[in-house]
Amino acid sequence: MLLRAANVRVLDTAGRSSGARFDAYRIDDTFHIDIDLPGVNPAGIDISSDDEGLTVRAQRAEGQTGPDSRQVLLADALDCDRVDCRYDNGVLTLKIPVRESVSAGTAASSD
Repeated sequence: MLLRAANVRVLDTAGRSSGARFDAYRIDDTFHIDIDLPGVNPAGIDISSDDEGLTVRAQRAEGQTGPDSRQVLLADALDCDRVDCRYDNGVLTLKIPVRESVSAGTAASSD
């Protein structure tokens, strides 16, 4: 499992009950997270990772509800040092490679 048991904690949602909506899925050796962040200036997006997981903070455009913050607890099987990020049409997409040792183990066990 690439998300830890406690899947998601919502932080700093400024009055919103659910924070930014997201989808998480795996395609081959890459784990994808799509986060809905409409009305956000891409320059105002901050992505960080630590032992607790991956945290995304985004400052909304002027006149919209305050900042969004989403923390996703990820398994150690993901290489958070090599995250590829793209923001397009209000959706931030993070692509996180699965570590090679985990990928090799998965491939070997499926034979």
